[in-house]
Amino acid sequence: MRWVLFLASLAAAIGLAVLTAQTPKSLPASTPAVQFSAARAMMDVNRIARAPHPVGSAEHRQVQTYLVQRLTALGLQPSLQTGALSPAAVSRIEREGGKAGGVQAVNIVGVLPGRDPGLPAVALMAHYDSVPNSPGAADDATGVAAILEAVRAIKARGGAERTLVVLFTDAEELNLDGARAFFSEHPLRDDIGAVINLEARGGGGRAMMFETGPGNAQTIARYAQATQRATGGPSSNALAIFVYRLMPNGTDFTVAADRKLAGINLAFIGRPAQYHSPSSTPQALDQGSVQHIGSQALEMADGLLRAPTLPQAAQNAVYADVFGLFVVQHSPAIGWLLLTIGGLATALAAWGARHATGMRATSVVRGAADGLWLLASAVVVGQAVRVLAGPIGRRVDSADLYYTLLRRLPVLEIAVALAMLALVLMLTAGRRLMGRWGAAGVILAAFAIAAALGGFSLPVLGATVIALALSLARPKPQDADAVWGGWLGLIVLVLILGGGVQAIAPEAAFLLLWPGLIAALAAASTAVIGARFRSWASFAPAVVTTAVVGGWLLVQGHGVFLGVGMDMPGAVGPIALMLALMVRPLAPGAGRALPIFAAASLFLAYGIAVAARLIA
Repeated sequence: MRWVLFLASLAAAIGLAVLTAQTPKSLPASTPAVQFSAARAMMDVNRIARAPHPVGSAEHRQVQTYLVQRLTALGLQPSLQTGALSPAAVSRIEREGGKAGGVQAVNIVGVLPGRDPGLPAVALMAHYDSVPNSPGAADDATGVAAILEAVRAIKARGGAERTLVVLFTDAEELNLDGARAFFSEHPLRDDIGAVINLEARGGGGRAMMFETGPGNAQTIARYAQATQRATGGPSSNALAIFVYRLMPNGTDFTVAADRKLAGINLAFIGRPAQYHSPSSTPQALDQGSVQHIGSQALEMADGLLRAPTLPQAAQNAVYADVFGLFVVQHSPAIGWLLLTIGGLATALAAWGARHATGMRATSVVRGAADGLWLLASAVVVGQAVRVLAGPIGRRVDSADLYYTLLRRLPVLEIAVALAMLALVLMLTAGRRLMGRWGAAGVILAAFAIAAALGGFSLPVLGATVIALALSLARPKPQDADAVWGGWLGLIVLVLILGGGVQAIAPEAAFLLLWPGLIAALAAASTAVIGARFRSWASFAPAVVTTAVVGGWLLVQGHGVFLGVGMDMPGAVGPIALMLALMVRPLAPGAGRALPIFAAASLFLAYGIAVAARLIA
């Protein structure tokens, strides 16, 4: 029975994750005028991205002329704003073989007046320059075309109270020079109260909202409301915003956020092979991605234009979308309440398990140690998989190699996912059957690969020491309470980690606290229904949480990997830990199948990572 439930719940989780990751259907040109149509937007993408159009090129000037004509046709009376290029931009042009003499950044600004010109305006922003070797169909012809289509739809819906400013910035690919010029020099800069920016780092995938202005609770509430009407629904979470703030990357929205403006930054980052690549053509672009980013931008802009007030800086929200259907949002302080409820539910589950099975505290401690083992092992094994796919860190010494690694990213994600699956299988039962030295051998082999191909890394060495110590110190569990001890130990570990993150970075704690709370409630329910696992009903809470929460976790893991996986694949370790947390009570406890599956999954992960090197 366990095998059936184990495999079925995992299959359901994977199925939910795959369905959620799909882009929405592109709406045709015959779509009603008040809606966003990717087919209509693609007409502009085809014209803008017919060839590379970097700053200073003849094609760039032609795109500029075309956009002025399009804005004029929409009734926005566009104007041009020129600004000097920064030394960094000049240096980059010359480094790429161009001539920077006399070249300036030229922003295109269009205004759709609102009924009350005294109200703060809303800006829709995207950049219209490309890198020299790419047509830039995604980055950022899609953003420009989506704004044109959104403006058309907004006009079709009738006049709004607020003024809409359309800002097509220049020289974003050089040093954000166009955005810097607008927000420091343009007369309209002080009239703007909110900004919606459209970007891309790839050629497909769901469009994620990954950055906001400071104090975003009110902005997130507006985003949640607006995207209920958007094709494909919301795609965002507080962790993405928290992590992006820590990264050195920047877009035009960075300039607006520095001015404390409210707003959102949208981008899709799937199909990474198309990022800054000759392959970023209109034909290769995922039109479902165009539909998703454009409809989110339209509904958010339209909602703000017609709102009596714009979002103001408050506290940052804790939030995440659920399968692209809706957004769950709460204040940071609620995290402590969730942690308390999770702790009480865990205590109830422990009482029931002890009463029914005689579970001992040492079994729970061993379960928590297993979780720590998985987290440490994920760093080591993830690094081994990563270096097999190509150089890492300072060894990535050229832009060409960086873009090559981006092209390998989808294959690398599969390899890392298989490696994490192997660790989950080892934790749930396989490591017990492999024995101490078998588990230690896996870690030593991974460390040898990581060190030989990736060089010395103190974090990897530290994780190796921890994983080895836990592998060798763990006694062989044979007690009847191993399932309960393992499950509750993982729940306790996740709640403790969640409490630590709650104290340091409450916006990111939801990724641990939400699954930890749900698992604790599932464990408490199981203790009431049947702590001895003798009926189908006693497995129901674990099956439901594995399928639903496991699917949600896989979606979050996909986002984490796309964001930081090329540099830090071990960052998906917490996702693997929480997936193990969900599936632990369902894992078959006898036979050699799990360690065999774990070994096969790990070897396959290494093989796929090596094969990724064939992608140039």
